[in-house]
Amino acid sequence: MLFFILLQFIIFVKLLLAIIIMQFETKAIWVGQAADKATGATIVPIYQTSTFTQEEVNKHKGYEYSRVGNPTRTALDECLASLEEGKYGLSFSSGLAAEHAIFSILRPGDHVIVPEDMYGGTYRLIKEILEPVNIKFTFTDFTDLKTLEQSFLPSTKMVWIETPTNPLLKIFDIEAISALSRKNSALVVVDNTFATPYFQKPLLLGADIVVHSTTKYINGHSDIIGGAVILNDTLLYEKILLVQKSVGAVPSPFDSWLTLRGVKTLAVRMRQHDQNAIKVAQFLEKQPNVEKVFFPGLETHPGHKIAKKQMTGFGGIVSFRIKGGLAEANTFFKKLKVFQLADSLGGVESLANYSALMTHEAFPPELRTKIGVTDNLIRLSVGIEHIDDLLTDLNNALT
Repeated sequence: MLFFILLQFIIFVKLLLAIIIMQFETKAIWVGQAADKATGATIVPIYQTSTFTQEEVNKHKGYEYSRVGNPTRTALDECLASLEEGKYGLSFSSGLAAEHAIFSILRPGDHVIVPEDMYGGTYRLIKEILEPVNIKFTFTDFTDLKTLEQSFLPSTKMVWIETPTNPLLKIFDIEAISALSRKNSALVVVDNTFATPYFQKPLLLGADIVVHSTTKYINGHSDIIGGAVILNDTLLYEKILLVQKSVGAVPSPFDSWLTLRGVKTLAVRMRQHDQNAIKVAQFLEKQPNVEKVFFPGLETHPGHKIAKKQMTGFGGIVSFRIKGGLAEANTFFKKLKVFQLADSLGGVESLANYSALMTHEAFPPELRTKIGVTDNLIRLSVGIEHIDDLLTDLNNALT
């Protein structure tokens, strides 16, 4: 008996070590995705069921009801947690559902510091849902640590970081902001959607929680809507898990499976997105019809040094200001052939976005102007098509 227990322990340790020493690409394919115990299926099955049969009252195989837990979703949760170097992963039906679950651990009167330049959907969530229930927010400049420090109040419970930001690709120092937040007993949440865990790991830089819109790069194929929360703290995990169970904003087994399939190629896709984006940014810098280019991989970007310090790549998003305004931007969009005018980003296909009236329509015009979302701002999600075709398309649309 003792020998058997020792043997099981050795096997467990070997498996644990194998997971620990796995490289990113291997984790994306194998963590949480062992062969199915029931059938030996190599790929995680789609457990398309709402409920699970129990042998007797409270005697089951770990699952009771798919809102609470589903094996396909569990595989995704475990995989995403491993990629972010986290202990716990929770998948949601959208990125905003994941954000709402995090904000739901706050109480009326609590204060949150958020960046001025942030995703429009998060801004709408704050203004329309959270502020009316007396959760307080301060919008400030995260590139200036002194200004940020002055934003803390005795009631500050959370600091929300989005880096790179959407759509101006500002870079915030996660490590420095996390240290400042710890001094003020505030949790740090990082939206890592743009960078992905392949290029940036906020938990290793001091953040408490990472949030994703898995709709974007994690899935990478523009065919699902999803979100995720990854963290290490058990108490925080249990609080957010309770919100997930109670509200029920969970992905279907099929969407979980599609996301899991997409994440297997995250590393190779991100490398190509990054390679194409830097060439697109360099190309746009030379165009006479372009006023300014925003891409953290350019040495002229004000956040370039911080990006090099905390990221291993710069991502696939490039924003720029075309000379003119809405009319010129619209002419550019209509002339594109490869890039498609659409919301969203992070898919294998290249997309173009008019932030002022698409992602940031919820912002008042004066606030859009203040943060730099001007009428001539265009955001490109650079896909993984051949770079020559992308540059030719941009050249034709700018001429």
